[in-house]
Amino acid sequence: MTASGIPDPTDQNLGGAEVDPAVADELAQVQNELASLAASVVVTNHAIGLFQLATIHLNQRPPQLNEAQVAIDALAGMLDGVEGRLGDDEPTLRDALAQLRLAFVQLAAPMADQEPELSDS
Repeated sequence: MTASGIPDPTDQNLGGAEVDPAVADELAQVQNELASLAASVVVTNHAIGLFQLATIHLNQRPPQLNEAQVAIDALAGMLDGVEGRLGDDEPTLRDALAQLRLAFVQLAAPMADQEPELSDS
């Protein structure tokens, strides 16, 4: 734990479990690499991961719409939360989100037609 109370991923006793010194060194190296990057680069990378996750679920046969929706909503929430702060990549990410939403609607429509109608009786 750091002085600020934020967990330190390089702590030898992370979460109460003993961490191998080699693993702790590797974690420290990764942490230093991440610290050298602009946060917008890391967030953009995660946004791309969410886009890829959504497309994987949409491309299943049959499409896994509920799982895709989680990834799409997470991407939308992320982009809304950092609006205007992702630089040149932001318009591309917003276009990708729009494409995902369109694909979702196109895939969901035929599946909705196949669902049995509820009777009023």
